[in-house]
Amino acid sequence: MQYEFKTISSKEIYSNPYWNYCLDRYSINDQEFDYHYVNSRGSVIIIPKLNETTFVMVEQYRYLNKKSSIEFPGGGVKPNSNYETTAKTELEEETGYTSSAFSFIGEFNPCNGITNEICQVYLATDLKKIEARNEETEKIQLLYLTLKEINQLIKSNKIWDSMSISSLYFYVSKFTDIL
Repeated sequence: MQYEFKTISSKEIYSNPYWNYCLDRYSINDQEFDYHYVNSRGSVIIIPKLNETTFVMVEQYRYLNKKSSIEFPGGGVKPNSNYETTAKTELEEETGYTSSAFSFIGEFNPCNGITNEICQVYLATDLKKIEARNEETEKIQLLYLTLKEINQLIKSNKIWDSMSISSLYFYVSKFTDIL
């Protein structure tokens, strides 16, 4: 099924360092509608693999959900940056690790009805420990987990972050024989 959407107008309603809230007026089949959405510069998720069996994840409080979340490190692409630079910066800030071996393993849209955001997923290996530089709003605890432990946490709904779960799919489908 294919529809022909025609944008009539676009306006930015609010802007912050991470995204812009926008309103488009569009037409389809000679009818006009409004579409509210988040215009994003994109985001990254990094899967830090410490050794053959252990991954580094972060646990942090998520204000909107009012609870802690276990996630792979990541963040939004800031102005005048790009995906890979953001991935390296977020890995260092959130985990206190650097990597000399970054590889792109996939991309997805985390919520395609609300945002045009594309999240790029990177695998980071050959990790070296440095000092973490968490942002003021981040209180992060590091977790060292095996793939089996991560899977159990997903099954028990203790890992509920969709971006981490989606990113793990790229890793599992490319680097294991599970799928």
